[in-house]
Amino acid sequence: MGDKQVNQIQVIWAVALILAGLGVFYRIPQVMPNIEQIPRFAGASGFIRFCFYFMGLFLIGGGCKKLYRQYRK
Repeated sequence: MGDKQVNQIQVIWAVALILAGLGVFYRIPQVMPNIEQIPRFAGASGFIRFCFYFMGLFLIGGGCKKLYRQYRK
């Protein structure tokens, strides 16, 4: 019974990672104009945008990998 509960927690965590990654993708277009208004970050907006998308991809990829490993067993 303990293994089943751990698996459910892992699946919930994987779904949370995927949803967090999708949330990052959803929020980037809304947040970037505010970040670009800050003079110190205006010149690096392309790099900041890249980092946000990269972080979103890692979250989605990590969640998918975790789901794949749970259902592969």
